[in-house]
Amino acid sequence: MPSNETGGTTGLEDLFLDGLKDIYYAEKKILTALPKMAKAAEADEVSAAFEKHLSETEGQVDRLEQVFELMGQTASAKACPAIDGILEEGAEILEKYSGTPAIDAGLVAAAQSVEHYEIARYGTLVAWAMQMGMADVATLLQATLEEEETTDTALSSLGEGGVNERAMQEAA
Repeated sequence: MPSNETGGTTGLEDLFLDGLKDIYYAEKKILTALPKMAKAAEADEVSAAFEKHLSETEGQVDRLEQVFELMGQTASAKACPAIDGILEEGAEILEKYSGTPAIDAGLVAAAQSVEHYEIARYGTLVAWAMQMGMADVATLLQATLEEEETTDTALSSLGEGGVNERAMQEAA
């Protein structure tokens, strides 16, 4: 078996801890991106969705800190190239489409990319926590997973509820 930094074997708990550090980094980065997205949105309902998720994300960071504490670890982040890339794409949308009819549709799409990443990461962490018998940790992570899924559904509703159509009509 490969060894880790402390010379022990690298197992599921190490992988889990790496995943926690990864999503902790991601959530912190998302906290800085959401206000920019809310400000750039043209439609009030899009802006409000980002502001609501900002508040939720603050709670998600708090939950992650509780998970680290339950594991006897200090909350720490590990650079996450995946979220960096997703957020970079969102920044490109902001730069290229700001003030255009397509901005809201682009922002919603960028936000859904973030949500899908988070859903995948949290789903995995919940499964691993359960596998390791950490039900209290799994419960905290499951609460966040459910919020991410709800946000994804709300973003889909925004797109289907007119954001995409307005972008198409206004561009014509």
